[in-house]
Formats: sequence, C-alpha cells, structure tokens
Amino acid sequence: MSMRELRRPHRLRSGDTVALVAPAGPVPEELLDAGVQHLRSWGLQVQIGKHVRDRHPLGYLAGSDADRAADLQRAWCDPEVSAVFCVRGGYGSMRILDHLDWTEMAAAGPKIFTGSSDITALHDAFATQLGLVTVFGPMVATKAFVEDAPAREHLRRTLFQPESVTILTRSTAGALVRGRARGTTYGGNLSIVAGSLGAPDAPTPPERGIALLEDVTEEPYRLDRFVTQLLRAGWFDHAAGIALGSWTDCGPLEEVREVMSDLLGGLGVPIIWELGFGHCPAQRTIPLGVAAELDTDAQRLSILQPALL
Repeated sequence: MSMRELRRPHRLRSGDTVALVAPAGPVPEELLDAGVQHLRSWGLQVQIGKHVRDRHPLGYLAGSDADRAADLQRAWCDPEVSAVFCVRGGYGSMRILDHLDWTEMAAAGPKIFTGSSDITALHDAFATQLGLVTVFGPMVATKAFVEDAPAREHLRRTLFQPESVTILTRSTAGALVRGRARGTTYGGNLSIVAGSLGAPDAPTPPERGIALLEDVTEEPYRLDRFVTQLLRAGWFDHAAGIALGSWTDCGPLEEVREVMSDLLGGLGVPIIWELGFGHCPAQRTIPLGVAAELDTDAQRLSILQPALL
C-alpha cells in the first residue's frame, strides 16, 4: 500500500484506554512509573504490557523477541485500547517484526501508534502492513517524556488536539538548500531506515515525499555511510524535500552539517536543518504518512492535514 493512501486513526479523548509496550530496549522502572502518572493526568486509562518490565539475557533488550511481540499484538488487537505507546527505544524493534501476525492486527482496525528512535522499524511496518499514519514522538519511559514538559505537551496536543500542532518549527532550524516542497512525510531514525533496506517488507517511499531523518550517538563517518546507502538504494529518488532533525552526540554539529550538505545538497530539493525532532530538548512530535509542506525560508514544516481524525 502506498503511503499516499494511509488512514488516519481517531484522536484520543479523556477516558480512553492506552496500552504500553516495550518492543526494544529494557525499561527504566522509575521513568516508567513517572510516565504512567503523566498519562493518567491526561485522563487516560493505562494498561502496561505483561512483559514491559522483563529483561533479556542480552542486556540491550527487554523481554524475549516472542514476548515483546506478544505484548504489542495483544495490545493492538484489544478492542478496548485506543492507542499503543512504545515506552522506550534503544534497539530491538526490528527483531520482532517476523513474530507479529499482521493479518490479525489489520483486522483490529486503526488506532494510534506512537514512539520514536528504534521504533522507526515499527512505524515503517505499520505503514506497509496496516496502511496507517503513525506518530513519531517522545516515549513514556524516557527523560524526553518524563522530564521535558515542552516535549510532553507537544505530544499531548498532537494526540488530543492535532489541528493545534500543524506548524513544526524551531529556533535552530535553517536552510541547507533553500526552497519549498510538498509531499508525504516518511522516514525517522537514519540508522534504522538504512538497516531496513533489502528486507522483503521494506517500505517503498511515497511517490512524492518529505524525507525525515535524525539520529543519536553516531559518528559523522557512520552517518555518511547510512546516507550513502540510502542514496544508492534510491530511497531519496522521489523525495520532494528533506527535513533533518537532531544529531545529539554525533560529533561536532558543523561536521554533521557538512556531511549532509555534501551528500544531499546535490539532489536539487529543499533541505531544512535542525528542525527539532528526534533526540533533543523540547522534541517535536511529527506524524509519518501525512501530507506536508516544507518551507526553508519560513524554517518550518506545515502538516497539511491533522495527524488524527
């Protein structure tokens, strides 16, 4: 299914039930507890997946692949659940893709799916397998949600009042290549997008897209390798514009900027730099699979239709 045809789930309302799952890394207990309290303060009922607090013998994973997948499957297929929140990233979402019954999940109907970073692997799968718009934003058991009130509020407004957050901008934003473009948002975490290439269920970028990319703790030469891989694979071939987010702990920002300019500047499409999504203070929540307009002179990405109905 092409990303132009993605369905938008319904927004959240006070009293809705949301489910928390840990499809990737192990979950810090104190942050999880604090995050749940914030969700309850929004008027939500919260279900925590059976295996969210598990630890895999491999220290970088939560529970086993099968258990992490089972939590997600169960939450998604529960008719009482209006949204599924991923509680943290890290690494591991890609490992559960083949454990999910996408036919059963498709039958459950549309609902909200949110997370970021490593969760990019699931955003891609939800677009390809379920035909859904998803929400790329801060995760419940992370400091980006618990300790960063502006980031948390931007997510809340996206989920409850999506028409109030259709302009995404940031003081750090600037033009790498000036211009204006319209297209469908796609992408997410750079290393995860690159890691999905070649898989039989890898998503096909939209016919006319706005590519979104960010990353954390990757040296400039690694970022170069990932972007070069995407270029060679044709991932940018239908991109009308590119929005670059944050590059926390990826080395000197000027060097990262130079890498992006060197590799992407010749594509002939508008490129905005440091738009404020990804691993950064006051993280902006951004929907994937929606029509948007990129305007580098105005330093903004405008969502042309709210992420949720």
